[in-house]
Amino acid sequence: MTRSPQKSTSGVAREIAPDVYCLGPHGRTQTNVYFIRSGSLWALIDAGWAKDGPHIKKAAECVFGADTRPASILLTHFHPDHAGSALQLARIWDCPVYVHPDELPLANGDFAAIAKYAGPLDHWVVVPLMRAMGRRRREAMLARSSLSDVSRQFEPNAEVPDLARWECIPTPGHTPGHVSFFRASDRVLITGDAVVTMKLNSVSGLLLQRPGLSGPPRYTSWSWRVVKESVAKLARLEPTVLAGGHGRPMTGDETAGALRAFADRFSSGDARLNLKNGH
Repeated sequence: MTRSPQKSTSGVAREIAPDVYCLGPHGRTQTNVYFIRSGSLWALIDAGWAKDGPHIKKAAECVFGADTRPASILLTHFHPDHAGSALQLARIWDCPVYVHPDELPLANGDFAAIAKYAGPLDHWVVVPLMRAMGRRRREAMLARSSLSDVSRQFEPNAEVPDLARWECIPTPGHTPGHVSFFRASDRVLITGDAVVTMKLNSVSGLLLQRPGLSGPPRYTSWSWRVVKESVAKLARLEPTVLAGGHGRPMTGDETAGALRAFADRFSSGDARLNLKNGH
């Protein structure tokens, strides 16, 4: 029997592929988190905004049963709309939070790493404000959001923790340690912000929540040149399900072709921006 890729789960999360559940899109930025079942275990991929913890916990219970807890939380990257509830949920569930080794300094509140890998918005606004507040106050603020007590690094070339048959695809650019997750058996691809299905890079797209393939937000991306390389890498996987961090997931036979076409356009555009930014 073939299961529907859009099977409803108690009206809270929906099954977009066998054992892959999407909670979202939610809020102004149309944010998604994903619940992945693997045998008797399950894992959470990304953790939404800081206020999303109770909503995520309730959705998990609807999918997996009362008093459930994951084997782990996996983060595609450490930004507040993807890692906001990670610390809260890790403490409630008593589970580790896994990130790529290159993302670990950001997750652990290393200000030098935050400044080094800042995107345009962070470079011109956030980092100067953090410097202006003084070292003691800045360190106290970073300590409150640090995952140092719960974070673990995983090796991208090894098996994904707690998710048999899934592989980690390094997709840096938006952040230095951004990753995507791929199940080759049915070509399900979870992309974080490496590729999204909402027009985040235009004012009208963001305000009107317009659907469509897009790269990550430029204003929060570390290296646009590396972003393009990651988009091309994902297109070569030819996914049948494209589940990004923002916007409604794409499913079906046309998904791979749509991503290839987007990657071709994306790789040839924005040359002037890249030269200006030096990336």
